[in-house]
Amino acid sequence: MLTVAALYHFTPFPEPEAIKAPLARLACSQGVKGTLLLAKEGINGTIAGTRQGIDAVLSHIRALPGCADLVWKESTAETMPFGRMKVRVKPEIVTMGQPDVDPLSSVGHYVAPADWNELISSEDVAVIDTRNDYEVEIGTFDGAVDPGTKSFRDFPAWWQENKHRFHNKRIAMFCTGGIRCEKSTNYLISQGVEEVYHLQGGILKYLEEVPEAESKWQGECFVFDKRVSLGHGLKHGSYDLCHACRRPLSAQDKARPEYEVGVSCHRCLSEYTDADRSRFRERQHQVELAEKRGEDHIGAIHD
Repeated sequence: MLTVAALYHFTPFPEPEAIKAPLARLACSQGVKGTLLLAKEGINGTIAGTRQGIDAVLSHIRALPGCADLVWKESTAETMPFGRMKVRVKPEIVTMGQPDVDPLSSVGHYVAPADWNELISSEDVAVIDTRNDYEVEIGTFDGAVDPGTKSFRDFPAWWQENKHRFHNKRIAMFCTGGIRCEKSTNYLISQGVEEVYHLQGGILKYLEEVPEAESKWQGECFVFDKRVSLGHGLKHGSYDLCHACRRPLSAQDKARPEYEVGVSCHRCLSEYTDADRSRFRERQHQVELAEKRGEDHIGAIHD
């Protein structure tokens, strides 16, 4: 059984490029795979590997400047959920496109999973899902507002267009692991919203700690790896992935005539050219050949 660790931490990294290579080398030497993003604002990512390998990488990250109190969430996977190890330097560790947003200055009130149900049941609380539309589609909290955003960059514009709907309301926000809410709650505070809350540890922590019988979560939670979705108790979900558009697919979706494994689904059929489809088919062919040889199509590399 492999350990999967999801983490993020906001802390100043004046030179993230200097952190990249040593971190990538250590992860690859330990057989750890996944993605870690570095920026001047901190670190974000999900990695998987043996207990020993994950512990080594987490120990390395905690030794970085300002990361001693790093918090992470763990789950398990029977097979490796990532194809390779990627360590990348980005302008932001979660892209909102708002240069004045600074989670280190202020964020919403953290709400523990055990206290979340009571908060979101209050009549004066509006619950907002900050994730993308395809994530919300397969699962969300009962009664939550879906902004219908294609990416996190769209959230500020959505808020400006819809803030009148939430006059005199307390705002409770949630996302997969908590990182998007660090920025979205700071943004709402900067816009004058007086009472902003967010689910500490995100949906994943809620599904881990809150018994299903007491849960207000409906459906499954999309995750950005080969497991695709998780349910209560962080058990593996029922969704697969369209490897063309990277959206989740149910068994019913895969039964539709538009679905071709590795090539298309009903959501992306009109989004790519015939040349793209040919390229996807060749990629799928190479994946199947690698599987027959008992190999991963993409090896453990970093960039």
